[in-house]
Amino acid sequence: MREQHLRPSPISATVDFEANGTQHGFLRLPYSRDDSAWGSVMIPVTVIKNGEGPTALLTGGNHGDEYEGPVALFDLARTLDAKEVQGRVIIVPAMNYPAFLGGARTSPIDKGNLNRSFPGRPDGTVTEKIADYFQRVLLPLADVVLDFHSGGKTLDFLPFCAAHILADKVQEAKAFDYVKAFGAPWSMKMLEIDAVGMYDTAAEEMGKIFITTELGGGGSATAKSVGIAKRGVRNVLTHAGIINGDVDTSPTEWLDMPDGDCFAFAEETGLVEFLADLGDVVQRGSVIARVYPTGRTGAEPIEVHARMDGIFIARHYPGLIKAGDCCAVLAVRV
Repeated sequence: MREQHLRPSPISATVDFEANGTQHGFLRLPYSRDDSAWGSVMIPVTVIKNGEGPTALLTGGNHGDEYEGPVALFDLARTLDAKEVQGRVIIVPAMNYPAFLGGARTSPIDKGNLNRSFPGRPDGTVTEKIADYFQRVLLPLADVVLDFHSGGKTLDFLPFCAAHILADKVQEAKAFDYVKAFGAPWSMKMLEIDAVGMYDTAAEEMGKIFITTELGGGGSATAKSVGIAKRGVRNVLTHAGIINGDVDTSPTEWLDMPDGDCFAFAEETGLVEFLADLGDVVQRGSVIARVYPTGRTGAEPIEVHARMDGIFIARHYPGLIKAGDCCAVLAVRV
């Protein structure tokens, strides 16, 4: 394994990360396939650098069906002037580019979930090679990392910016300062239920300041959710001292996900009816959803109960649900 990670990445950048100015290019990953024997996956990247200063690594499309981040970052890549910058901004609007083009959470090439593939492998699948490049090339360049997420095609969220509880309390405090600066309507102390192989963890273990978002979902984006993303990313750059100006502060309400009782899972497959909407306050034991068997009429629905008092922050999307799917997520006010 150690020898494996000494191998060079097969990905080459068409931009120079050390050069001043604005560069638009690609991370080129060779990929031989039926329709192109010497083909490549061409992941768009922008580098904007001006002198010395901190580096922000801004990413979207970690999951390919989440759109607020890509919209905000494609827009930022064309509008941010190098004269505004003191330091460096690296923008990758669609990290898992094959998944992004396929409109799917995972890659259509290898079914790889990029956000469960770190640290990756230089001789692995396409998704593992992308993870390896971020692990060994891009993350070491960064001081602060903002990775945009939303609910994709299977979840819908209250719009929030988040960071994780960390063992290093200095690192944790800095991350939550960035969450506050981002200025989403809600700010979250986030709990992950499946953290193995995550980009988040890779960055945090390197000591980087890492923040993320969940900005809606349903496999699309709204004017409101994109507006939150666009304003938030500039706030992050301002807070880092990379661009001048004042943080565009907006009221935010702080939430916490204290333990696994935040999550409610479907135990049957069927048609889901929600009895509460996002933002509602629910009580422990209350019925937050019913799952109707769809094989015949007249069957009683299975109830999904809240396992804690809290605010309804995320729900399954769309209307059909499978046993084992996350049905609802709750959080508590800080």
